[in-house]
Order: sequence, then structure tokens, then C-alpha cells
Amino acid sequence: MDGDRRGWRQCFLSGAVFAVCMAGTTLPTPLYGLYQEKFGFSELTVTVVYAVYAFGVIGVLLLAGNVSDVVGRRPVLLAGLGFAAASAVCFLCATGLGWLYAGRLLSGLSAGLFTGAATAYVMELAPYGGASRATFVATAANMGGLGCGPLLAGVLAQYAPWPLYLPFAVHLTLLAACAAIMVWLRETVRERRPLSTVRPRRPGLPPQVRSVFGAAAIASFVGFALFGVFTSVSPAFLSESLDVSNHAVSGLVVALAFFASTAGQLAVGRVGVARSLPLGCAGLLAGLALLAGALRWDLLSLVVLSALVGGVGQGLAFRGALSAVAGASPEDRRAAVISTLFVVAYAGISVPVIGVGVLSGPIGLEGAGLVFIACMALLVSTAAVYLLRRPVRAGM
Repeated sequence: MDGDRRGWRQCFLSGAVFAVCMAGTTLPTPLYGLYQEKFGFSELTVTVVYAVYAFGVIGVLLLAGNVSDVVGRRPVLLAGLGFAAASAVCFLCATGLGWLYAGRLLSGLSAGLFTGAATAYVMELAPYGGASRATFVATAANMGGLGCGPLLAGVLAQYAPWPLYLPFAVHLTLLAACAAIMVWLRETVRERRPLSTVRPRRPGLPPQVRSVFGAAAIASFVGFALFGVFTSVSPAFLSESLDVSNHAVSGLVVALAFFASTAGQLAVGRVGVARSLPLGCAGLLAGLALLAGALRWDLLSLVVLSALVGGVGQGLAFRGALSAVAGASPEDRRAAVISTLFVVAYAGISVPVIGVGVLSGPIGLEGAGLVFIACMALLVSTAAVYLLRRPVRAGM
């Protein structure tokens, strides 16, 4: 009994560390408008600054996605905390655009190290027989942390002094506490090897995975693209089109999408993998339709509904996609296949978001958003039709 209690304590503490690190990746979201006023850059620049984060994540996934299996979880997570702290320092010291690029890149490196290693660590620290509960902790920590970032920054920017500094100072304090926790937690990798033995993992796609991978990858791409647009340009839309200048409100709207995704991912256990992927596609399509209505009629209520419905759809689709792809993969290639899926998903955060930024100049933010929605709706509809014709088997 004491061992179980100690195991769960360590599991929850590692989940808290996971949440704090992920919160840092979305912390600047409600602050981009303030940075635009300070440094005088365009909406395109906002989307590029945001997308630099995805490039950092993809780079780590391709080059060092398996590093924690080799050197241990704690060294990798401590390095991730170090990158997160360096990112916060860049934002604290920002005197120009270069600091923002550097901060976002470092944040991406941190998230890339944490995403796989922290998920595994949370599950490994749980007592025997607690895999399901530990999965809930890891999921809630990941998506809940992403949601808490804009909410924390928005509240501090709106109701506290030094809006461009205090959120990152608070985050640095939390990161220091997390580092102390990591030093106390035990290592879970028993056979550790030198860092020199780490080799880049090449993304791969065995023949037996290809039938399910296409639809899963499209759904993941669209879901992450929807989140990318929400976190990069929705504060600007709320301010310019809806006259919502309250940073706490804009942070809350973004946070709702991530919290709804957590609920969607947790629902997969009840819905089942076979149904979660097509249901997720339907949720994404409904979320995109609501966002189109919000852009067309300038309604805050539709923005909120889009965040909630699209978030649930993203959670269902992504966890369903991950489960289906992992289940269809041979054991010796599973990590490489999952890495490939994550690369596609994070490409969704960067490429479409930059496209919205490019189009916002000639046709405006609302027009660019509608073009984005049309493209994503076509993609997710294609995936949904494919899944209706060739459903994912529950045993995959």
C-alpha cells in the first residue's frame, strides 16, 4: 500500500512537471498582439514566429526522438526544462524579432524532448496495474498544460503589471521547482548507454500500415492545423473583428480548445478506436464549419463553440489515429511509424498557419481564415469518406 502511494505520488509529480513544460510552449499566445505593437511586425510574421516552434519539435523527433530510451528519462527531461528556461529568458530579454524566433525555437526543442520521454516517464512511475490511470495523467498533463499556458499569460497580461515579462518570470519560477522535483524523482530506465550511441530515427512506413496511415495522418494534420490557427491568429481576430481586447478572454478561448481535446482523448476509451477516428473527423468538420460562421458573422459565441467542438474532434481523431497506427505497426517499427505520424501532425501546425499569414495581407485575416477552412474541410472530408469505405478495425 505504501509502495502504491509513493508510486502514484511520483506519477502525479512527473505529470505536473510535464504540464508546466508544455504550458510554456503556448504561453506567448495572447501576447502576440502586444509584441506586434512593440516591434511593429505583420500578421505573417506572427504566424512564422509561431511556426518556428513546430520546426524545433520536428527536428528533435527526427534526430533524437529515442534519446531517453538510451540515456534515461531524467537527463532528457532536465535538458527539456533547460531549453524551456532558455526560451523564457529569450522572451524576457526580447528587444527585437530575433529574440522571439529564438524563444520559439528553444520552446520547440523543449517540447520535442518532453513529448515522448515525459509520457513514458509518467506511465513508468505508476504502480503496477495502473496503466490506464497513468495514461489519463499523461494525457491531461500534456493537453491540460498546453491549455493552461495561454490562460495564465492572458490573466497576468490583463490584470497584473508588466504583461510581457511577468508571465515568463512566473514560468521560470515554476521551471526551477520542476527541476528540483526531477532531481528527487527516480530514474526508470535500467540499462542506460552513453549519448554517443544515440542514432537518428528514420521515419518509416511498413506496407501493413499504409492502408490506415493515410486517413490517420490527414486527420492528425487537420486537427493540429486547427490548433495552430487558434493559437497563432485567433487573438488577432478577436481583437480586430470582435473588439475583444481582454487578454484573459483571448487566452481562455485558446485554452478551451486544448481542454476540449483532453476530453476527446479521454472519450476514446469508451467510444473505441474503430469509431473515434471517423467521429473525430466529423467533430473537426463541425469545428471548421463553426469557425467559418464565426469569421463570416463576427460572433464570439461561434468562436467558443468552434474551440469546444473542434477540440473534442481533434482529441478523438488524434488519439484514434495514434492507436490505429500503433496497432497496425510491427513491434520493431512502431516507434518509427509513430514518429512519422507526429512529423505529419506538427507539419500541420506550421505549413497551413504560415499560409494563413501569407494570405492575410492581400485578402485580410477573415478571408485567409475562410480559405484555410475550405482547404482543411476538403482534407478531413476526404479522410472521412475513406474511413467510411474502409473502417479501421478495432483490433488494429
